[in-house]
Amino acid sequence: MTTESPARTVRLGVVLPPGAAADRATGPGGLEGLARELPGDLADRLGVPGWDVIVVQDPLVPPTSGVDDLVRAARERLVQEGWDLVVVLTDLPLEVGRRTVVTSASPLHGVGLLSVPALGPVGLRRGARRGTVRLVEALLGGDGTDPDAVAARVRELQDDDDVEDSGNPVVLTARVLGGNLRVLLGMVRVNQPWRLALGLSRALTAAVAAAVLALITPDVWVLADAYGPVRLALLAVGSVVVTAVTLLVGARLWERAPEGRGRPGARRQVALFNTATTVTVLIGVTALYAALLVLSVAASFALVVPSVMADTVGSDVGPVDLLRLAWFTTTLATVAGALGAGLEDDDTVRAAAYAARSAQVDVERDADTDRAGG
Repeated sequence: MTTESPARTVRLGVVLPPGAAADRATGPGGLEGLARELPGDLADRLGVPGWDVIVVQDPLVPPTSGVDDLVRAARERLVQEGWDLVVVLTDLPLEVGRRTVVTSASPLHGVGLLSVPALGPVGLRRGARRGTVRLVEALLGGDGTDPDAVAARVRELQDDDDVEDSGNPVVLTARVLGGNLRVLLGMVRVNQPWRLALGLSRALTAAVAAAVLALITPDVWVLADAYGPVRLALLAVGSVVVTAVTLLVGARLWERAPEGRGRPGARRQVALFNTATTVTVLIGVTALYAALLVLSVAASFALVVPSVMADTVGSDVGPVDLLRLAWFTTTLATVAGALGAGLEDDDTVRAAAYAARSAQVDVERDADTDRAGG
């Protein structure tokens, strides 16, 4: 493990709301004290020095706003400031599945939330520091079992020179990917794209209904028998792309780059986020397609009578023909799923597309340990 100073630091923004809770979280040293202490805490926990912590006070959203609004506002502040990651200490209660949690991390956004009231009335300053460090670890893809992977991700961020802004977004994206491929893959992996289909109930229901209906439709039999493998493959790819675009555009999952040149790294952040989001959605839709294909194959052998289908298409029907029917049916069902996705609420789509990692007791235990030791 190197002890030399890295080429540059990881820029971490810590946002606190104005108020008494924030004052207690920062302690006697105030914002400046928290900014001085966190780099050492992060280096000790993650094993890599080189952190630039910027602590600011900003409500970000009105008190009546929800967690999703807070994440979006924090992400906008991150892009505007050119930070790599941001942790928000909030007065809002955090819930996942009706379960109150202390922290919630959205690795793809680079945004972590820590509920100050959930830390309790004692040891708030140490609990806030511990919670912030654990959130940063979660945003980097760490779960406490592979510290070397987290340290490697930190070094990638440190060694990643800012990409010079370009008027051509395609050129900028290509440059970002050239230097951030491992980071991109890590972001997608942590985001668990295979969860996407499970979170879209309307899209999944529409796809399954369309698959069952198509399997017993004579016109679909005729088309499946007439299409060759090349056309079926092209239609399959087209259905996945159409569904992915529907999700990206309909739920406004893409970020807009800041106007003008912006702060250093801002456009790189947006390009990396949009690419990771696109890859996540494509993998998620492909997983949906694969699941539907398995279902269609099973249903085709269970529901379709080969002799009846043979009378319709005018030729013998065997297992290969049933597999081709299942393939074509899956493509039609995926397009129906895209229509169903258009009926989903934007927040539902975002929740399905972006995995959030939460913790209920880890921070509290750390705070209790600190109080016992101190």
